[in-house]
Amino acid sequence: MSLSKQVKVFDELLQSSGPMLALAPMQDVTDLPFWKVINKRGGADVYFTEYFRVRAGSRLEKPILKSITENPTGQPVVAQMIGNSIPDLIRTARELQHFPIAAVDLNLGCPAPVVYKKCAGGGLLRDTERVDKILGALRESIETRFTVKTRIGFDSPSTFDKLIPIFAKHNLDLLTVHGRTVKEMYRSPVHYDFIKRASEEVNCPVLANGNIYSATKAESVLKETNTHGLMIGRGIIRNPWMFNQIRQHLSRESLTFPSGHEVLKYVEELFETTAPDNYNELSHVQKMKKYMNYFGLGVDADGQFLHGIRRAQNKLEFFAVCRQHLNHKRAMPLEPFTPKLHSKDVVAGCHT
Repeated sequence: MSLSKQVKVFDELLQSSGPMLALAPMQDVTDLPFWKVINKRGGADVYFTEYFRVRAGSRLEKPILKSITENPTGQPVVAQMIGNSIPDLIRTARELQHFPIAAVDLNLGCPAPVVYKKCAGGGLLRDTERVDKILGALRESIETRFTVKTRIGFDSPSTFDKLIPIFAKHNLDLLTVHGRTVKEMYRSPVHYDFIKRASEEVNCPVLANGNIYSATKAESVLKETNTHGLMIGRGIIRNPWMFNQIRQHLSRESLTFPSGHEVLKYVEELFETTAPDNYNELSHVQKMKKYMNYFGLGVDADGQFLHGIRRAQNKLEFFAVCRQHLNHKRAMPLEPFTPKLHSKDVVAGCHT
C-alpha cells in the first residue's frame, strides 16, 4: 500500500463511526512474522510497529522497518518512535515519512525500567513540560498524521490533569490511552474513567487500551470510555481471532470460536513463521515461551499447560505439551481464566 493510500485509509478509519481496532506495539513480539500470523485470523484495522529507538546517531532498525516495507496486511501502518531528544526525534520522523506509513507515533507509555530510567517512554511522564516541547516540535515537523500512545501518569493518575491540555494543544490525529500509570505496570485494574476523560476533553479520536480480553469486554470498554476504538496487545497473542470476534459481537452475530486443532495450528504456525533462518532450537523455544506466557492463560484453569511449557527445552518437548492440551475438536473461547496478568509473567519490553 502506497504512502498516499495508507493515509487515505487511515483518515477514513479516523472519520468512520468506528470502532477502529488496532494492534498494539509490543517490543520483540509484534514483529512482521507475527503480523503475518494474526492477519490470517481476522487481523486489525491498523498495525503499530515496534518502537524505533531514537538517540544521537540512531538509525532505523532494519527488522522493524521490514514491517513497513513488506507490510503483508493490506492495512495502514503507524511507525512508533521512542526517545527524548527533540532533534533526533525530528530527524527520525522525517526519515520515516519517506516510507509507506499512515502516521508517526510517539511512545509515552513503555513501563519497562530499562526504558523509563533513561527518561524515555513512560519515563517522560515525570516531566510534562518536556512532553509539551517534544509534542510541539514533532507536530510542527511531521507532515503526515501524528499520534501518541500514553499512560495516564508515571506514579500518580493526577498527572493526567496536566497531560490532557497538552495533548489537546498539539492537534494530534489520534491518542491511545493505556489506563494505568507506569508504576502500575499491568498489575492494577485499568482506570477506564481516565480514558473516558480523554475521549471527552482531547479534540481527536481516542483509542482505549488495557486488559481487553474478549469480545464482550471490548464492547464494555467501548461503552464505558466512549472512545473511537480499541488497541489490543496481549489479548491478541492469546486469541488472534479476537479482532474478528469483536466485529461479530458488535454486529450481533454468533461468535466463531476456534477448535483445539485450529489453536494448535496457530501455535505451530507462530513457531515456524517467527523462527529466523538457521535458528537455534533452544533459543527459539525460549522466545516462544514469551508468547505462551500470554496464550497459556486461556488454555486451562489449573495452569498445567504453562507449567509444562516453561519446562520444555526443545521443540519436541514444547509441542508434546501443546498437543496434550490442544489436540481436540472442542471449541476454545481462549478467554483468560485469570484476566489479570501478574508481573512475574511479563517479559522484557513494552507489552500492552
